[in-house]
Amino acid sequence: MAEFFLPANSKPKATGKVHKAAAEAKRVKKFKIYRYDPDLGENPRYDTFEIDLDTCGPMVLDALIKMKSEQDSSLTFRRSCREGICGSCAMNMDGKNGLACTTAIEDIRGDIRITPLPHMDVIKDLVPDFTHFYAQYSSIKPWLQTVTPNPGKERLQSPEDREKLDGLYECILCACCSTSCPSYWWNSDKFLGPAILLQAYRWLADSRDEMTGERLDQLEDPFRLYRCHTIMNCANVCPKGLNPAKAIAEIKKMEAERVL
Repeated sequence: MAEFFLPANSKPKATGKVHKAAAEAKRVKKFKIYRYDPDLGENPRYDTFEIDLDTCGPMVLDALIKMKSEQDSSLTFRRSCREGICGSCAMNMDGKNGLACTTAIEDIRGDIRITPLPHMDVIKDLVPDFTHFYAQYSSIKPWLQTVTPNPGKERLQSPEDREKLDGLYECILCACCSTSCPSYWWNSDKFLGPAILLQAYRWLADSRDEMTGERLDQLEDPFRLYRCHTIMNCANVCPKGLNPAKAIAEIKKMEAERVL
């Protein structure tokens, strides 16, 4: 039987700091937040924050901002739009990946445990390192590629061809899907993962792109594409309601059709 061991400095400590709510607070919610600061040279820990829901907004991000503003200014996380558009506040909440700005506190029962996106290196607290993820995105050349002369104006497509991009272009690259995929956990060095493959299909499906063969050549690899086993975790967690598994299946279909 295989045995796996965490590095000595990655196992969370048994106890963390506790930040109490005001004594007069009536509706209190407990948040257990993953804390890690590489500059301290200490193991991670879970700090407990008690939040008065009567003085807090409805979303998990509101609670995080309240913690940072009123209880511990060293708490570190990403956020920007607060509208589910930028993908900055992607994290794991109560065991499920999602966006803190669109996840309601009342939708999670009991204490809320928040950690960074799984199976990514952690820069600090709830901030994962996206360097490898963005390098994979760059590898698929996510822009329109053509060989015909520039028409001097925009390259047009029919409404029907434009409709084929629905469910693809809306991806915000939050990485919720990729970091919920077991195949990506174990093979992220080779497997592109759901988010990047959905983006790859976005350009394969674009009638204006003229490099379909080259794009398929780049994807045809036992690991780069075919590590997807249609577990569907990606579709279950996508905050935009997209289906990366379907896009990956379409790529596999295109790979098969061109050799028949």
